[in-house]
Amino acid sequence: MLPVLYFALPVLFHRGAQPYLWVCEASQLNEFRQGIDEPLSETGFKQAAAAGIFLKDVKFTHVFSSDLIRTKQTVHGILEKSKFCKDMTVKYDSRLRERKYGTAEGRPLSELRAMAKAAGQECPAFTPPGGETLDQLKMRGKDFFEFLCQLILKEAGQNEEFSQEARSSSLESSLAEIFPLGKNCASTFHSDSGTPGLAASVLVVSHGAYMRSLLDYFLTDLKCSFPATLSRSELTSVSPNTGMTVFILNFEKGGKGKPTAQCVCVNLQGHLAGVSKTP
Repeated sequence: MLPVLYFALPVLFHRGAQPYLWVCEASQLNEFRQGIDEPLSETGFKQAAAAGIFLKDVKFTHVFSSDLIRTKQTVHGILEKSKFCKDMTVKYDSRLRERKYGTAEGRPLSELRAMAKAAGQECPAFTPPGGETLDQLKMRGKDFFEFLCQLILKEAGQNEEFSQEARSSSLESSLAEIFPLGKNCASTFHSDSGTPGLAASVLVVSHGAYMRSLLDYFLTDLKCSFPATLSRSELTSVSPNTGMTVFILNFEKGGKGKPTAQCVCVNLQGHLAGVSKTP
C-alpha cells in the first residue's frame, strides 16, 4: 500500500491486526517533472493495471489516495481489477500529495539537481526556495498516519460488540497468500496463533518522495523492525512506480501510545515483470 503506493500496514491492537496497503503512484511520464499534476503515461496505466491484477484478491476495508490526477488514475486502475472492491469509495486527502518543490515545480529532475549543486547541497536534502523541507514533509505524513490510526481504532471500538471472526479470517487469507510473510509475520495472520485477527485492510495511494519520508518516520520514530536482508540504501531509496511495502503495526490495549511496527517487505515490484515501457 501500500510510486501505487504499495505500502501495506497491518495494525494489531487489542481487537486484532489492521493491515494497511500503501501503493506508490504509477507516475511514468515521458520526462519526470517535480510536483506537477499531470496524468499517467501509457506505461503508467499499464503499471497501475498490473498492480491491480496482483492485488485483485485482497479485500480492502478502506481506500485513501492523494488527490492529484496520477494517483486518482492509479487507484482506479487497481480497484477496477479487484474481485471485491470495484465499487469501494475512495477518500482523497491532500496530505498524501507529493513533496512541494517551490521554484522547482514543473521542472525536470535534472534542473532540481543542478539547483542543489549550485547551492552546495545534494538531493533530496536540498529544498528549493518556497519548497517543502524534508522535516515538513515528514510531519505531513505523520499527521495523516496518526489520523488514519485513530480513525480505524475508533471504528473498531464502535463495532466491538459485533463478531469479527469471519471478516478477520477473510482479510488474513487474502493478504497472507500474496505477500512474502516470514514465519513470525505469518503467525499474525492465523487464528490459531492466539493473536487477534485482522480488523481492517487499508489501501493508501501516494507518491515516491512522500513515501520515502514516511518510511523514515517508521524507521526513526516508530523504531520499526525491517527484514535483515534490506540495506540502508534500499530503505532510503524512492520506491519504483507501483512498488509495494508491507508493515504490521501493534497497538497496546486501548490504542494508547505509539504502535510498534514490523516491516514485511519494501518496494516489492515483481508484478511489473511483464510490463513493457512505452517509448
